[in-house]
Order: sequence, then structure tokens, then C-alpha cells
Amino acid sequence: MKADVLVIGGGSAGLAAAVSAARHGARTVMVERHGMLGGMGTASLVHTFCGLYRIDGERPEFANEGIPVEVAERMAAATGGSPVKMGRVWVLPQHPVAFAAIADELIREAGVERLFHSELVALEPGWRARIACRGETLEIEAGAVVDASGDAVAAALLGVPDERAPAERLQRPAYVCGLQGVTGELSGLELGGRIVEGIRAGVLPKAAMGMHFRTSGRPGEVFGTLDLSGEETGAYDPTDPACLSAIESTGREVARAVVDYFRERQPGWEQAYIAHWPARAGVRESRRWIGEATLTGDEVLAGATHDDDVAFASWPLELRETNRGPKLRYPENGRAAGIPAGSLRAKGFERLFVAGRCLSCDHEAQASIRVMGTCFATGEAAGRLAAGSGSLQEP
Repeated sequence: MKADVLVIGGGSAGLAAAVSAARHGARTVMVERHGMLGGMGTASLVHTFCGLYRIDGERPEFANEGIPVEVAERMAAATGGSPVKMGRVWVLPQHPVAFAAIADELIREAGVERLFHSELVALEPGWRARIACRGETLEIEAGAVVDASGDAVAAALLGVPDERAPAERLQRPAYVCGLQGVTGELSGLELGGRIVEGIRAGVLPKAAMGMHFRTSGRPGEVFGTLDLSGEETGAYDPTDPACLSAIESTGREVARAVVDYFRERQPGWEQAYIAHWPARAGVRESRRWIGEATLTGDEVLAGATHDDDVAFASWPLELRETNRGPKLRYPENGRAAGIPAGSLRAKGFERLFVAGRCLSCDHEAQASIRVMGTCFATGEAAGRLAAGSGSLQEP
């Protein structure tokens, strides 16, 4: 198979990259390990689009035009929802089921060829990729590659150095599940107090401390979000299968324990049950590429700009280095920082681009640029750059 642009990963960044490349005339193939697109916003049930809007505005003002706006408008039309201000930031509630459908529509309209249930297993400069699905392999010759895997998978397969924070500083993972049957009020203070009581009584595990709940916007449906330490098997390593396996098992175990506990003790939870597990836990940080430029947290806080900016970072540094909630650091005067094209170009390689949470930045900047609204913008930019970098034609 031949493609002008091969996109690795179908999360928010990969989705935008593939659509952007195809709209710019490139024959585009996308590889996605799950059976749907959207990444954290579908497979991990993350139900809020963050990073779409500028900070501190009296009204929601988009930070990036193009695909971020298009996805937001389609989501609002699908759910009937609208932006909500939380402290100093605006967010857009989204529903994973609606997002999966919107992603399918965008890909179909753009003419992207998608390969679900497939993973990149080998990559040779040039570019020649090997894709695996259920024990079968497929060779793809591509003019350009966009790594939107979230884990800088292409860097690992090429054997090149990558950037990663020490295990103790990595952003902690989240586990989100869907609930039905809850009729009581979702008072965060009251439910948090109940969880503390359960932990002190030895009925709930200490890991339950990080769980909170939010309505989905659909009748009777609630999302429960649990922040985990990731240290169930030792030091947190989001690329280690034993660690990832423990996160998944722990997430389900703790969520079940909390819902069972509330069903017996909390009014309005008597009929509550877990209706939907995520396809995978939400990993917030992993490997990052080393690019021609590296965006820093200091630049994000200063609202810095660059001559080759292709997108804006409009989310605070949301540092989740423990499972005890975020520490937020806001840019000066709420200014959105520019994300340079150099941070989307892999250092030492031609026609290899990166987008999303694994683009070239430091640990602090990654705490801002990893959110889905910004990933739409960097993905769109990477797809545009890849489409303009060369093409292959079928003989």
C-alpha cells in the first residue's frame, strides 16, 4: 500500500492530522489500535474538551480556528451543550459516544482511509512502515509520517532518543467509568466526605480518595473519574505492560468498591450501577519526541510567541504529578503561547512530524499542550505540514 501521509494514532491529534492532510490533497492512511477514533475522548471516556478557549475571557473565545472550532460546533449540535466556565477557564462538555460519531463523519467526509485494530510495529526512514493486525502484517510506503500515538511510538521503533520525565514526576493516570441509576444530588463535598468516612472505616481502599462524579448531560448517566498513582507495581511506567495492567485492574476494583459503598449508604444511589468501562485508562504523559524546537513551560507561562507558530496553547500548566488533584499555573495575563512548527518536526528526520501530547516540549509545557482542544490544533498543523512535504503516487 502507498500513502502520501501515514498518521499513527486516531486520538484528537491524529484525527485532526488525518483530516487536515486529506483536505490538503494528500492520500492519507490512519492507523488506530482501537475500533473507534477519539483516543482519550472516547476510549478513555474523558468527557470534557479542554484547551479550546482562551483563559480569563468573559465569554468563550476560541484560541485556535479550524478543526478545533469545527469539532466543538458539531459536538454542541450533537449534545445540545454549551461552554461552561470553571474558575478561570472555559471548557466544553462532550460525550464520548457523540465524539466517536463525529470523528467517523470527519474521516469519511475527508476521504481518509482508516485501519482500525492495527498498530505500527516497524518503521524505516524513507518511509516504510509495517502495520500488524491480529497476527497479519501490512507494508505501507509513505511520503510523510505523523506520529500522533501519544507515546512517541515511532521514536521507540526508530531507536532514537526521546524525552520523558522521571517516574516520580510523570502526570498520573485517570480511570473513568460510566454509571446509571443515580438519582441523588452529586454534591462533591458530600460524596467526598462519604469516601473519607469509608476509607477511615477500612471499607474503601485509600485509592478511592481520588474519585469524583459528574453528570454526562444524558438522563440518568453519570461519569466517575478516579485519579490513580500508577504505582501499583512499583515506579510508574506508562509503557510497561505490567504497570498498565495494574492500572486497569485497580481502576475497576476501586470504582466497583465506591459504587457498592454508595449504593448501601448514600441516598439516591440505591439503584446505581456501573454501565460502561473504558477501553483503556487515561494516560496523561509518556514519551515525547525531541524536535527541531522544544516548547518550555516558561514559554507557556510567559505567553511567548515564535516566528513559525502554527497553533496556540491556551490551557494552564495542569500538573498532576500525584493523584491528589491538579496544581494549576496560569500564563501571565492569560495570554496564549505560540506552539512553533519546529516542535512538530522530529529532529534529524525529513517528512516526520509529531502532534498531540508527544510533541517536542518539556514536562511543564506538556501539562498544558496535552489537552484535547490543543491536540486538535497541533494535529491540524502537523497534517498540513505533512501534506506539503511530498507525496507518493501509485504506479
